[in-house]
Amino acid sequence: MSDHPQYTKIWRTVQLIPSGKVASYGQIADLAGLPGRARLVGKSLGYVPNDMQVPWYRVLRSNGQIAFPLGSEQSIKQSGLLQQENVAVFNNRVKLAIFQWQPDLAEILWKLEY
Repeated sequence: MSDHPQYTKIWRTVQLIPSGKVASYGQIADLAGLPGRARLVGKSLGYVPNDMQVPWYRVLRSNGQIAFPLGSEQSIKQSGLLQQENVAVFNNRVKLAIFQWQPDLAEILWKLEY
């Protein structure tokens, strides 16, 4: 499953999210050239190879919510990683108006490969 070619596009796109910023699953799908495939983004993040650095924790639901249940081990880990990057997390949610990654045209043209 991890050799899924679309997964590589998704992982490379997630790698572009700068420290201190977040993106939604749908936003990553769009930027990876896979519009409407937000669920695929979530699924792919469960298959990141151990030797690849992908900041999975910077990807959230479209409302800024962490996808894991509040208080779960995964949600606590994700909140902690985001807070280390000075992203404020309250009640399992991040204010996208403040922290959402807004890549500029140059980033999109030169860094994204699709």
